[in-house]
Amino acid sequence: MFSKLALVLLVLIAIAAFTYVFVFYKAPVSEVEGVKSFSSEQEFKFYLQEASGSTGALSGFLASAGALSARRTLESVATPSALPPLKEGEEIPSRVSTTTVQVMGIDEPDIVKTDGKEIYFSSHGYRRYWWELEIPRYILGETKIIKAFPPENLRVRTKVNKGGDLLLYNKILLIFSGDKIYGLDVSNSESPKEVWTIELNSSVVGARLYNGKIYLITRKDIDYYHPCPIKPLSRNGVPLIIECSRIYHPTKYIPIDVTYNAMILNPGSGEVEKTVSFVGSHDSSVVYMSENAIYVTYSYPEDFFSILYDFLREKCRDIIPSYVIEKLGKIKDYEISSLAKLTELGVVLWQYTSSLSSDERMKLDNELSNRMKDYFAEYKRDLMKTGIAKISLNMEVLGAGSVPGTPLNQFSLDEYQNHLRIATTVGGWGGDSANDVYVLDKDLKIVGSIKDLGLEERIYSVRFLQDKGYVVTFREIDPFYVLDLSNPTKPELKGELKIPGYSSYLHPITKDKILGIGKDGRNVKVALFDVASAENPQEIDKYTLREYWSDILATHHAFLLDDKHEIFFLPGSRGGYVFSYKANKLSLTKAVSGISARRAIYIEDYLYIIGENKIVVLDENSWEKVKEMELS
Repeated sequence: MFSKLALVLLVLIAIAAFTYVFVFYKAPVSEVEGVKSFSSEQEFKFYLQEASGSTGALSGFLASAGALSARRTLESVATPSALPPLKEGEEIPSRVSTTTVQVMGIDEPDIVKTDGKEIYFSSHGYRRYWWELEIPRYILGETKIIKAFPPENLRVRTKVNKGGDLLLYNKILLIFSGDKIYGLDVSNSESPKEVWTIELNSSVVGARLYNGKIYLITRKDIDYYHPCPIKPLSRNGVPLIIECSRIYHPTKYIPIDVTYNAMILNPGSGEVEKTVSFVGSHDSSVVYMSENAIYVTYSYPEDFFSILYDFLREKCRDIIPSYVIEKLGKIKDYEISSLAKLTELGVVLWQYTSSLSSDERMKLDNELSNRMKDYFAEYKRDLMKTGIAKISLNMEVLGAGSVPGTPLNQFSLDEYQNHLRIATTVGGWGGDSANDVYVLDKDLKIVGSIKDLGLEERIYSVRFLQDKGYVVTFREIDPFYVLDLSNPTKPELKGELKIPGYSSYLHPITKDKILGIGKDGRNVKVALFDVASAENPQEIDKYTLREYWSDILATHHAFLLDDKHEIFFLPGSRGGYVFSYKANKLSLTKAVSGISARRAIYIEDYLYIIGENKIVVLDENSWEKVKEMELS
């Protein structure tokens, strides 16, 4: 009969095989340090073969063991985006809010856009919860074009039978609708015209609007029979072809299953002006864009066979005979795939454990289990890595790097003074997780780090503000960490505050005040932190809502700050809420019931609360309702 240990090993190997087959085996060279492009399809195939032979399927094992923290798309902090530019002679109100985004002036797709005259609202029947890692491939719904200002003239001008996240530039409305992107001319808001269509043969993982250009990142499964060239999309029926020489890969062999395709789109014509691609894995895809570069991440496992072999060789010589370890050492040198090595390892161990008595197997089972847990805790930073690709805004790959662990979302990354900061969660198997912050130079080499924040916890939110960093981890309490990043080579943990609940969204209200929105038990909690003293952060006020959910917990786009009136808007499951933060005191200024609130914008001194069922307009000077319109 199989021993318990042998059975466990066979299960782990089966899991690894499943992951390997279904994740990694789906059906002139440019080079910078650490990355180069393929010269041909044959070179691409050779890389695939070598990568499968030198790396393992650790991700399947760790996921089955609970090692990987659930990756949330909870956003942390954002700043307003820029208004779309005006046509000559066009006027808009002097005060108009814009979508809350990560980097000032770099717009992001969302369900609501406004130019101060019209509101563009896409109602597409889904909400982006934490498990939805990218835009759905099929979206049903419509986009309403609404006459917005002045509020007494509020009315729906027209409806477009297409729904999805939106971008607006110079009277061109882009609708990201599942497997299509539409470009509509809305200069005549009563009669919008479709001017171009993109059909995606890949999935969107990120898009930005900056300086009149759309920066689009898509992800496409690798065709292992014909890996290149690739055709990620078609515009007006004409396919975009990316040749092998424009597809980059790390010089180190890592497991890959997708290509990431970065491109510049002209919003007026939908024409793809420049492209570049690189290979990676589908896990933990995060897109961060600064004014200088685009960073795209993906996570991959290290060689699981080598990890298990090193564990047995270093920690188990007193309980595993030397001849067994010598056999495994010979397997390590075989020129076969890591999957095959794992299979051979299982056979060798099964043969040995089958020769033991039941009592001996029981003892060995317990010894291995305890020692493996301790070993994985010690080497948790060697299990999963996050690859980082750096792309110029001119679509050239500038470099590649890696850090231990996996990031939470786009706010886990930030560029400041030619350095990239990234926060990751490492480990997680058996409660041995920790959280690190790494500082990388312009070539994506690690130059500094802060490790072991929130042991046995994981990151819930991150915010970088110039030379400071703020990290929230959570398991039972909410540690709020303040980091000093002024010296990239010697970053420091300066202060820590432990409070009940957690904050999954962080927003700077002033230089020294940070707003946190999250949960305390079953209720939504709003907290105000004073970080004037990095060594002694304080929660100076808090407010608990009788709400179990807010869209802000899923996307930073749902947050609105109006610093003129010192208020912010928070949508809830029962309605919309307007909070004041005057004099460092949180107070509920206005609650609006009977509306399925999604977003809010302001135009002049009017606050428009936009819901699935209606729009409510408030006068921000008196907070009286001045207009209400049903949406059908």
